[in-house]
Amino acid sequence: MEFLWFLFAVGLIAAVVAPWLLRRRSGGIRLAEPGSPDAADPLAYGFVRQELLDVRMPGPDEDLMEVLDVVQRTQDWRAASQLLAGTPKEGEVRWQRIQAFAGAASLELAQQPGVGGAWLRTWRAEAPKDAGGAEVHAEFLVQQAWRTAAVGTDEFRIILEEARSVCEEAALLAPGDPVPYIVELAVARGLGYSHERFDQVWAKVIDRNPQHMGAHIAALHYWCEKWHGSRADADRFAQSAAARAPQGSLLAALPLFAVWEHVDDLTMVRDFYGTQVVSRAMEGALYAVHSARPDDPMLAHVRHLLIHFLVGAQRWNEAMQQIVHVDGHVGALPWTTSEDPAAEYAVYRALAVAGYEANGGSPATLPR
Repeated sequence: MEFLWFLFAVGLIAAVVAPWLLRRRSGGIRLAEPGSPDAADPLAYGFVRQELLDVRMPGPDEDLMEVLDVVQRTQDWRAASQLLAGTPKEGEVRWQRIQAFAGAASLELAQQPGVGGAWLRTWRAEAPKDAGGAEVHAEFLVQQAWRTAAVGTDEFRIILEEARSVCEEAALLAPGDPVPYIVELAVARGLGYSHERFDQVWAKVIDRNPQHMGAHIAALHYWCEKWHGSRADADRFAQSAAARAPQGSLLAALPLFAVWEHVDDLTMVRDFYGTQVVSRAMEGALYAVHSARPDDPMLAHVRHLLIHFLVGAQRWNEAMQQIVHVDGHVGALPWTTSEDPAAEYAVYRALAVAGYEANGGSPATLPR
């Protein structure tokens, strides 16, 4: 996030360093003394304390959280299997739940090497034909590769090759389900599939769900410059998906994700947020958010990325509108690229509150 330091005034830099931000005095945002009545306080808006922010999901999924708590407390996989069996295979919710179960097992293993995540091993051993278990296992292996092995090493490749085998198994167990192929998109990125081979996997995804936002974000990673494409390839992929998106689809926000993938290069451009590419992508994402179904499971993902860009553009009121909808959960880009997603999110939230109050806003004026 180094680019922000070039875009914010000294007062905002100070705000990042300290938790006390305050209202406009003589036209700017400046640091307040701790405890000052002028200090902007995110908690005054009913926002969740940093230490209580949930890093597991981008937004609420009470059924998932209840089941995940049961599984981790009892180490019994059956509740997870039942939840996935009742989750429609073609939708975004199933993909998010697969990721969450896999992430929980991976985190358990990291905390208790050789012991953690035993419920997933038991699940696969006792129900080898359970499609949900196979999908969670495949995603678990992908997450393990990216979290525990250096990219390009033999260990990294071995884990991803095993993940690919489990993806194939899961695809046979769950015909019509795009999830095994979405998981393989990450395998393709790590193993360096050729463009032709990647397109073959991608075709299987869109045959099953051509509007799957999570799948498009996963595919976009492959096409970006730091992996197996270029900025032009990523932009082309994102713009094409946005152009084909039906009314109400969040795919209209995909160009903003393409900007995010290349933000380190683009921020060297003067007036970064005022450039046509960035401003157009932001407007597309705002349009997508306003036209999407309120219960769209990918809506929180777009809102989180918008917070990052709206704060950078000093569009405080619009940033606050997004924060109101997602506060409490931070398991989404761009926060998850940080070692401490909650802290990263809390910095941007504090900046938004400070900017909002510097322009006359208050808890009483923020619509809910």
